[in-house]
Amino acid sequence: MKNKTLSVWLTLVTGPLGLHRLYLHGKFGWLGWLLLVPSLLGGYGVMRARQFGVDDQLSWLLIPFLGFTLAGCALNAIIYGLMDTEKWNRTFNPNALEAAAGQTNWLTIAGLAASLLLGTTVLMASIAFSFQRYFEYQIEQSHMSNITQDEATKTNP
Repeated sequence: MKNKTLSVWLTLVTGPLGLHRLYLHGKFGWLGWLLLVPSLLGGYGVMRARQFGVDDQLSWLLIPFLGFTLAGCALNAIIYGLMDTEKWNRTFNPNALEAAAGQTNWLTIAGLAASLLLGTTVLMASIAFSFQRYFEYQIEQSHMSNITQDEATKTNP
């Protein structure tokens, strides 16, 4: 019996590792294994940012992978939590007619609230970080091309 509350909290806490998909679909849930790729890329970006600073271009390209994966998992937790009991049992407990595992309780609601809070925060932070670093890079490149042009005009009047 797949429990809805446990699924919501697994998705929120261990979502980027894909453990919620392994819980719901077994070891053949390919999306659970696939979630590791952007999570590990984003984690590598965080390690590079800590080692080389946030001016490292590869780190600011990789960090949003982790952020968007976290936000997507929070959205998935909300979808699981808001699924009605009949649909939950049809999807994840097909052999049970009236399973209590698909019921919504206060822990499910707390998981929904935490997912909404965490998902929104991470999504907005990832978007802001990405755009800030992108535009700073564009300005830096513009300054570098202006400096190069000025040096070219000084040497070739």
